[in-house]
Amino acid sequence: MLSAQSLAAIDREVAKYPADQKRSAVMGALRIALVERREAGKTPEERCLNTEVIEFVANYLQIPPVAAYEVATFYNMYDMKPVGQYKITVCTNLPCALSGGVNAAEYISKKLGIAIGETSADGKYTLLEGECMGACGDAPVLLVNNHKMCSFMTPEAIDKKLAELN
Repeated sequence: MLSAQSLAAIDREVAKYPADQKRSAVMGALRIALVERREAGKTPEERCLNTEVIEFVANYLQIPPVAAYEVATFYNMYDMKPVGQYKITVCTNLPCALSGGVNAAEYISKKLGIAIGETSADGKYTLLEGECMGACGDAPVLLVNNHKMCSFMTPEAIDKKLAELN
């Protein structure tokens, strides 16, 4: 279900905790599984976590599947629904909103022709609103695929980022 490389990465996560605390590695293990699926997935459905993958991770960690499922469904960094190749999450919390976060989200929406919460018809982009990303001083900010933080996202910076993603 996961590559040898991903399993080795999960093993490194597990090694950070006492032997009887494998459950502590579930967040890292789910992230590793999601990154592999995002990179290998050709369709939005293949780029998210599903029940089978979550169960695989749970079994690998020797924890009840429900324990892994609870984590995967609680945190929004785990994509449980199909998403585009590039998931763009724009912070629209108050500090970012006051510094152009809402305008950035609207600009991206118009540029991509999709509303917040939608995926483009070609499956390339998903646009979401996000909670505070801890970079209020760099507002407006966005996150690409849960890992790449982009700061000071003016329309020009957004155009540049979208060109990089194409």
